[in-house]
Amino acid sequence: MSREPTQPKPATEISSAQKAESGKAGSLPEAKSASEDIAAFVAKAKAMSPHAPGARGRLVFALDATMSRQPTWDMACALQADMFREAAAIGSLDIRLVYYRGLNECRATGWISDSAQLAKLMGRIDCRGGNTQIGKVLSEARREAVASAVRAVVFVGDAMEEKVDDLCAKAGELGLLKVPVFMFQEGHDAVAEHAFREIARLTGGAWCRFDPGAAAQLRELLRAAAAYAAGGREALRQLSKSASGAAKLLGQMR
Repeated sequence: MSREPTQPKPATEISSAQKAESGKAGSLPEAKSASEDIAAFVAKAKAMSPHAPGARGRLVFALDATMSRQPTWDMACALQADMFREAAAIGSLDIRLVYYRGLNECRATGWISDSAQLAKLMGRIDCRGGNTQIGKVLSEARREAVASAVRAVVFVGDAMEEKVDDLCAKAGELGLLKVPVFMFQEGHDAVAEHAFREIARLTGGAWCRFDPGAAAQLRELLRAAAAYAAGGREALRQLSKSASGAAKLLGQMR
């Protein structure tokens, strides 16, 4: 496998053609507590099939960057290094950042293998008002799954304003490619929850809610996703043995 450039490419817009899944990356009934949801996510990820040893893990890290997301964007900027650190203990990880904001703006970076580079890039991005574009995120993930063997997709958001059947069709294609999508929902929007759960189910991924502004909860989710992307089920099993927050969650599991 050829090594990707160490410098991140400028974020490029995901075009309408990519939404149709063609072309290059272009000018792009009982409520559960958040802790129970996170533990359930880790359990689901732990049960998934492991990946081939020695291969670089590739993770699409997708974020809603509309105006309401600024606090979470800032939090993700501070926490993204934890994903790389978790993966470094296992092997290696490349991340492709995808985000949408504003009026029909959806962008993607090149593959990034260094947390400092990703943090610098994310620090230059501000959130802007607009509608959700989850369909474009799923289309981009599918394209990358075919082109560069993506192992997992992480999406962080709080809303869904699209046709859920269209999203499910795209999610089903990712499921056929065996690329799980981990849908991390901030807050309690019922429409978003319904859609996020379906996307996770159809891809063989997992849905999990975290409380608004809960950095520790989001950190556990991102670290677990990175561990899966880098090493699959065995990596998560090893993570459960460490003195980390993730280990405490796994210790509560049946």
